[in-house]
Amino acid sequence: MCLGIPGQIVEIVDVQKKLAKVDVSGVRRQVNIACIVNEEHAVESCVGDWVLVHVGFAMSRIDAEEARKTLELLHELGEAQKEIESMTRPVG
Repeated sequence: MCLGIPGQIVEIVDVQKKLAKVDVSGVRRQVNIACIVNEEHAVESCVGDWVLVHVGFAMSRIDAEEARKTLELLHELGEAQKEIESMTRPVG
């Protein structure tokens, strides 16, 4: 199953390349945030945002309550652990 997992942007790694560090249940991983930035929401203003992460990309911005509920449900289903483990594997 392909799914996005909620994570919170904790750091901007590279403004030009639109790379950020996202915390997903204590696991931090670099992701591309190009899909969520625009003229009204610049790269630098993304720290603290909750996003849905899928295969190294922040696909959309979500609110904190939606993130909490989604993580809770995923943990109940056992899917969160699988996604978190996949994020700890080396890329490439």
